[in-house]
Amino acid sequence: MTTPWGELAPTRFPEDPRERLRAWDASDEYLLRHLADQDVSLSGTVVVVGDRWGALVTALAAHRPVQITDSHLAQEATRANLRRHGVESGTVRLLTTQDTPPGRIDVLLVRVPKSLALLEDQLLRLAPSVHEGTVVVGTGMVKEIHTSTLALFERILGPTRTSLAEKKARLILCTPDPALERPANPWPLSYRLPDGIGPVSGRTVVNHAGVFCADRLDIGTRFFLGHLPAAGARRVVDLGCGNGIVGTAMALADPGAEVLFTDESFQAVASAEATYKANGVPGHAEFRVGDGLAGVPDGSVDLVLNNPPFHSHQATTDATAWRMFTGARRVLRPGGELWVVGNRHLGYHVKLRRVFGNSRLVAGDRKFVVLRAVRK
Repeated sequence: MTTPWGELAPTRFPEDPRERLRAWDASDEYLLRHLADQDVSLSGTVVVVGDRWGALVTALAAHRPVQITDSHLAQEATRANLRRHGVESGTVRLLTTQDTPPGRIDVLLVRVPKSLALLEDQLLRLAPSVHEGTVVVGTGMVKEIHTSTLALFERILGPTRTSLAEKKARLILCTPDPALERPANPWPLSYRLPDGIGPVSGRTVVNHAGVFCADRLDIGTRFFLGHLPAAGARRVVDLGCGNGIVGTAMALADPGAEVLFTDESFQAVASAEATYKANGVPGHAEFRVGDGLAGVPDGSVDLVLNNPPFHSHQATTDATAWRMFTGARRVLRPGGELWVVGNRHLGYHVKLRRVFGNSRLVAGDRKFVVLRAVRK
């Protein structure tokens, strides 16, 4: 990666020599060139939002930036990339989207997220710290920046324009207006689940911004809720829990179960905990932000429930599903089960047979399948 401050070699996390996806793209390089070409002063508080793998804060490390991210994996990648490039621990302050942002921001750099809701939430949370002299620059690939993206910057921070495109990347240039009357932050959002979906029928869901299907029950989860395993598992994991509906359903069906909700998204785990508590669910639950099942002891789990993502930002990949399946096999006790819901065309049954040696179809329709694999 070529930057005005030298050559970098950032990687994704977890690092895999077979990984063909880079830890940066043209929009990261464009943003860094702009800062150098415009001689932007970086002597104040520099905040970088949505830095996907830490490439931006690694390049700007000499200016002691603050990184704000929703992704545990991005945070771990940042730590690894800073070490790789000889940056001392503590030089870059790492915050999550759930943390209180700095009280004053002099340079705000925003890598546009896939979720417009997450962008709205973050801009509203950051706006009180932005002043008239704050330099605000957003960046993303052309396909990631829409009229609605620019409208959010304009509505929350101030007048906004875009740059010319370079290598299919574009910048968002915003001039803060402290006198702007900003809307109230609508996040987190709550709604009532429909009837006819088992133990969570009519229950409350709480969604923080950026969590999948924030204002309604997605059809894949709805299908899964209709085909969950019977109660009886002592230790259950809702892997990639999102807003926690599936794990909450299992806890309601079996108050004796211990449920671990885990996700790499800070917003998701906060949503799962809020959903669980909003419904007064009996029993014991744990909420953990992490890298899949890392930290869960081998052979300690009876049941893993999983709806794997098949995108990493804009890229389609099955790497996350592979890691989730192999992690599930490790933590399941002999006889323990992994239940997976997914789009039929993804062919998860083939992966499960390779990892577990078996896979059985529990239910299916034209779009989704629920599969069961047993740890031998």
